[in-house]
Amino acid sequence: MSQARLRLAFFFTALACLAAPLHAADPAPRKPPTSVKFHKAPSEESPAAREKRLKRECKGRPNAGMCAGFTR
Repeated sequence: MSQARLRLAFFFTALACLAAPLHAADPAPRKPPTSVKFHKAPSEESPAAREKRLKRECKGRPNAGMCAGFTR
């Protein structure tokens, strides 16, 4: 075999080895979380504060954005 053919054979063998998929062991499937916890932001307004703000902001504008149906 000539050296050129030997190089080509080596090249294609290496290429075939790289193209073959590597089979790694699959990790154990993850379990879904049992419960979801929601953390309140420090800037979040309370329901009472929201109602006061909407009453204050919605005077005279009963059908504008968030005020739709609130002042009725």
